[in-house]
Amino acid sequence: MSRLLSDLGVELPVLAAPMAGGGSTPDLVVAAARAGSLGFLAAGYKSAGLLAEQMRTVQERGVPYGVNVFAPHPVPVSADAYRRYARAVQTEADRYGLSLADSVPQEDDDDWAAKIDLLVESPVPWVSFTFGIPDSTVVRALRRAGTRVLQSVTTVEEARLAAEAGVDALVVQGPAAGGHSATLTPDRPIVPVALPDLVARIRGAVALPLVAAGGIGTPSDVAAALEAGAEATMVGTLLLRTDESGASAPHRRALADPAFDTTVLTRAFTGRPARGLRNAFVDRYESLAPAGYPAVHHLTAPLRRAAAAAGDQGLLHLWAGTAYRGARQERTEQTLRRLTDGL
Repeated sequence: MSRLLSDLGVELPVLAAPMAGGGSTPDLVVAAARAGSLGFLAAGYKSAGLLAEQMRTVQERGVPYGVNVFAPHPVPVSADAYRRYARAVQTEADRYGLSLADSVPQEDDDDWAAKIDLLVESPVPWVSFTFGIPDSTVVRALRRAGTRVLQSVTTVEEARLAAEAGVDALVVQGPAAGGHSATLTPDRPIVPVALPDLVARIRGAVALPLVAAGGIGTPSDVAAALEAGAEATMVGTLLLRTDESGASAPHRRALADPAFDTTVLTRAFTGRPARGLRNAFVDRYESLAPAGYPAVHHLTAPLRRAAAAAGDQGLLHLWAGTAYRGARQERTEQTLRRLTDGL
């Protein structure tokens, strides 16, 4: 057992990944810790105030945990490309009485500065970053506060950049992962690579501890990642149907529905590549969607909220990794224990 895990009393080599947008809840994070694992609160799409509330909830339960933060890494979209896409998806918005065609691109940094201030003033054991690598001054401030800093990476080059920034460990995300890719180059195609191969390449390039994520669905997947050089693994999709998950009912149902038979990488929902179940929205709009984050995310967000409320799975972002069929309706502890059987 590496010190990366043992210092926090983590026994299982499978951690609970952060899932922004509702999947990760304080209850899920606490359940993971009590199972001998470690979970992350997802700070993405939350205000610093709401994040603080969730941190207090977990801290009151007395368990170690982490927080994942979206680092600013905007993907600009031209006004013309944005307008064309807004006009295209207005067809779907009409059925819910929404007006998207006249909207203007909304850019923000997801309350970045306030979240960093919060995490420096109220330290947690682990903070991980995705989408971008924070400035080394941010990394140093968190480390001085007693926090271990992790960076999500998808290539050897990104791993080297993260090491130069002074982080403590890397989350190696393979392309089979559900939800948004952590790529630092979201305007380029995601290169297919098996997770153990990616871990081995990065293990050979940097000396930092590695946590492997993406497409893990069985104990053999966990073992393969560990054998390739990871200290631990991380799963998200497999926890979406657990009792403690905050995933919406339509999302939960889709993960078990034979009608949804494949996952695809798409930027149709947010302007940034993300893996989800293939549905009608992806089929209609993937070829039309511009790169543009967070502007495209904000454009489609009202439509996705309306679709979720109506149970309309055809218009929802049904994030899922390639191992989604392994997601079961059970307690978080059962899922995590199931993945470590025989290790």
